[in-house]
Amino acid sequence: MKTKEFISELASRLNKSQQETTQMIEVFVSEVVKELEDGKSINIQEFGTFEIKKKAERISVNPTTQQRMLVPPKLVLAFKPHTKLKEKFK
Repeated sequence: MKTKEFISELASRLNKSQQETTQMIEVFVSEVVKELEDGKSINIQEFGTFEIKKKAERISVNPTTQQRMLVPPKLVLAFKPHTKLKEKFK
C-alpha cells in the first residue's frame, strides 16, 4: 500500500478529508520522533513498542582484505511488536 492509498483509506474510515488525515499523520510522526529523540520509548497499545537502543562499538573484518576496523557505537531504532500482532503473522 502506498502513502496516498493509506491516507485515502484512513480518511474514509475517519470521515475526514485527506488533508486533515495527512496533518494528523504528520503530527503523530513528529511527536513520536520527538519522544524518541528525548530517549523515551513509545508504546502503542496492541501494536508494539518503539525504542532507541545503543549498539556497542565492535571490530569488523573486511572479508576480502582481512583488514580489521573499529565500528563506533551508534543508536538504532528498534520495534518490538505486541504479542497479538505477532500471533496474526505466524
